[in-house]
Amino acid sequence: MSLHVDRHGVSGAPLLFIHGWGAHSGMWGDVLPQLATHFKVMAVDLPGHGYSRIEDRGSRIEGSAPSALKGEGDASLVLKGEEFGAAVLPFPLPPSRFSLDRIVDQLSAQFTEPLSLCGWSLGGQVALRWAMRYPEQVQRLVLVAATPCFTQKADWPCAMENDTLAAFSDALRQDSAQTLRRFLGLQVRGGERERELLAILRRSQALRDEPDFVSLQAGLEILRDSDLRDVLVKIKQSALLIAGSCDTLTPLAAMQFMAAKLPQARLVTVEGAAHVPFLSHPEEFVKQVADFLHE
Repeated sequence: MSLHVDRHGVSGAPLLFIHGWGAHSGMWGDVLPQLATHFKVMAVDLPGHGYSRIEDRGSRIEGSAPSALKGEGDASLVLKGEEFGAAVLPFPLPPSRFSLDRIVDQLSAQFTEPLSLCGWSLGGQVALRWAMRYPEQVQRLVLVAATPCFTQKADWPCAMENDTLAAFSDALRQDSAQTLRRFLGLQVRGGERERELLAILRRSQALRDEPDFVSLQAGLEILRDSDLRDVLVKIKQSALLIAGSCDTLTPLAAMQFMAAKLPQARLVTVEGAAHVPFLSHPEEFVKQVADFLHE
């Protein structure tokens, strides 16, 4: 399957934007055409998102989990999530054929020229994995509101609680559209101009169809399972990390950890920004990215 790509500008060094979970390439706002005055800007729709449709679309489920996710014999746990209530669901969830490595392999096969990557949230993990897996293809990294590990572990407190993510997964199966709407609210929570930015996110999200259920579930599995902390020291590309000081989804401490572990990294904290600094502070975002890539 060929992934859909939005293109802005025809000259300059290639720069590919990779969106986060449940989003699409049309959600980057005005920063893409602004950066297109300096670079050949591209923004990809990940598998099952936006215009990158998959053939075996997952059904939108109401009231019960899809049979493929029930997993006979799995122990059921009662899990509680602050945002999504309590749920009884099979745990662990079964693996998906849409793994992080498979997504990276598909991107690598489609974008054969050396390029810089700008990954937001889940897209940041895609960018990191791509840089490690195919280092000759990736020139520089811009990581926006990203983290090497989304879920808490005994030695990793600056992340989402596991039961919250599990309850989020169950809410997705009950009502995917409502869950996506609530997730948009989490992306602006605590930052400046919450109501205004939430309206922008909702309008942008509605420009394209809701992502496939299978791809949304696969994305949650990546968030649950992926832990790139130990490989950060192996990533040799220069990296710019852009964090929101008010981000509740990927805490600032996680990006500070990445900045310390990546061999060539610089962290920029956008004061007053939550999980979408490219929308809340576009001028600062464009300046930081352009200056970094021109170095």
